[in-house]
Amino acid sequence: MDTQTLGYETMQVHRFHRDISENELDYIVQEYPVALIYNGISHAVMMATPSDIEVFAKGFSLSEGILTNLNELYSLEISQNELGVQVDMTIASRAFTALKEHRRMMVGRTGCGLCGIESLKQLYTNLPTVNTTVPSKWLGQIPDAIAQLKVRQKISELTGGAHAAAWVVKGQIIALFEDVGRHNALDKLLGYLAEQKLNVADGFVVMTSRASYELIRKCAQYNIGLLATISAPTSMAIEMAKKLNLTLASFCRGESFVIYTE
Repeated sequence: MDTQTLGYETMQVHRFHRDISENELDYIVQEYPVALIYNGISHAVMMATPSDIEVFAKGFSLSEGILTNLNELYSLEISQNELGVQVDMTIASRAFTALKEHRRMMVGRTGCGLCGIESLKQLYTNLPTVNTTVPSKWLGQIPDAIAQLKVRQKISELTGGAHAAAWVVKGQIIALFEDVGRHNALDKLLGYLAEQKLNVADGFVVMTSRASYELIRKCAQYNIGLLATISAPTSMAIEMAKKLNLTLASFCRGESFVIYTE
């Protein structure tokens, strides 16, 4: 395995259609454990597609509120072994102190849903309200952006098993990342936006997945004004988007989409 992998591998399979069997070369999306370590302490092990690991680690750190900006990330080193990929990060003392306090209160891992919070009120604690203005013209750009997704999804085209998150500016996809996990794909994209210092007021995010509350949280954390998804939203995603002032469009297919929050 190479941390610069394209995100897929090949294997010989037997493909059956009615009573006909053929030997074929198939493409399989990769999924490996990725350990995220801050100042020597392991914080999370994510199951992810091991491509674009550096921007994934940066995006995760920002979208989970571990870092407020990349200036708090002093170093990042990627290593690998037969078990998976390890990302060692050195972060600022402020960020590390806050991370240790969060870990002290945790009863589970951050990525396991609502583990790590002590009450329902904490679900919205420390989440910023989105203040990025969403121009009405962005909504008209959604169908064109969705149409571009398929031709840009190289891993999904080969394997049929990856989600994609893309950044859209003036109706054009300017960056797209894929992963077996939808939240991982979004973290890769957010890490790229931060790394390239792109202005979130210039565009919006489109994704191939359903709209779940985790995606809303991550977008709000990075002040994304509009999230458009191909599949359905969940009730909690809609509620959270309303509370955080994030515009949510779902069922974005062809020329149609549904606006759930404005």
